[in-house]
Amino acid sequence: MGGAKVRNTIRKWLLRIAAFAAAVGLSGAVVAMTVQPIVVNLSTSGKGMTQVVTVENTFANPLPVEIRVEDLSLEPDGVKGTGKDSGDLLVFPVQAMIKPGETQTFRVQYVGNPDLAKSKHYYATVAQLPVELPHGQSAIQILYNFQILVSVSPQGAKPDLKVTGASIGHDPAGKPVPVVTLSNASNAHGYLSQGRLRIVERDSAGKEVFRRTLSGPEIQQTIGFGLVGAGQTRKVQVPVELPQDGGSVEAQFTPGG
Repeated sequence: MGGAKVRNTIRKWLLRIAAFAAAVGLSGAVVAMTVQPIVVNLSTSGKGMTQVVTVENTFANPLPVEIRVEDLSLEPDGVKGTGKDSGDLLVFPVQAMIKPGETQTFRVQYVGNPDLAKSKHYYATVAQLPVELPHGQSAIQILYNFQILVSVSPQGAKPDLKVTGASIGHDPAGKPVPVVTLSNASNAHGYLSQGRLRIVERDSAGKEVFRRTLSGPEIQQTIGFGLVGAGQTRKVQVPVELPQDGGSVEAQFTPGG
C-alpha cells in the first residue's frame, strides 16, 4: 500500500474515532484538556466585547490546538451549527502548541455589527490537531473537540423568559418526565439556569401529587445552561421522574434564582 493511501486510510479512521468519541459523550476534560469557560457572553461595545478562554493541556505530550468559529441557528430544541463563519468573532491566537501541564489563553472578541438587532450565537470549537508522524510511521490518534457557546446580545437588552406550556413526556427509559415550553419575547438571549423552575403534577382529579423547585445550579447540572434565544420558543425535557404517567403538569420560571 502506497504512503499516500496509508495516510488517507489513517485520516479516515481518525475522523471516525473522533466522531464516535463525540457521539458517546467521552469527556475530553478527563483525558485530554480542560477548557474554561464553556459559555461566553459578549456585548457589542466596550469591555464586554472581549473575553479570555483558557485551555490546559492535561496530556503528557505537547498539545496542538486550533480555534474554529461557526455561526449557529436557533432550532425548536436548541441551536444548530450552520457550517459557516460570518467573521463576527476574532480569535487570537488561532492556533497554539501547549506544553504538557501548561495553560494557553485565547482572546475571543466580537467585531461584528455594533447595532445588533437581536442576539447571535456561535460555536468556538477548541479542536485538537493531529500530530505529524515520522516518515514511514503510522498510528491511530484520538482527537478531541470542545465546543464553547459564544452569545452576543444588543447593548442594554435583557431577556424575558416565560413558560408558555408544560406536558408529560418520556425519557429514554420510558419514565414520565416534564416537558416545558419556554419563550423569550426579548431581543436578548437568556438561560433557564439563571432562574428557578417549579414543577407541579396533578392527577386526573386535580389533586397535587408532586412538587419540586429546581435552583439555577440544579438546572445547570441536570439540563445544562438552557439557552433560549431572542424571539425563540423551545421545548426542554426536564430529567425529573414524575410519580404518575397521567394527569397534568404545571411549570413556572422565576428569573434570578
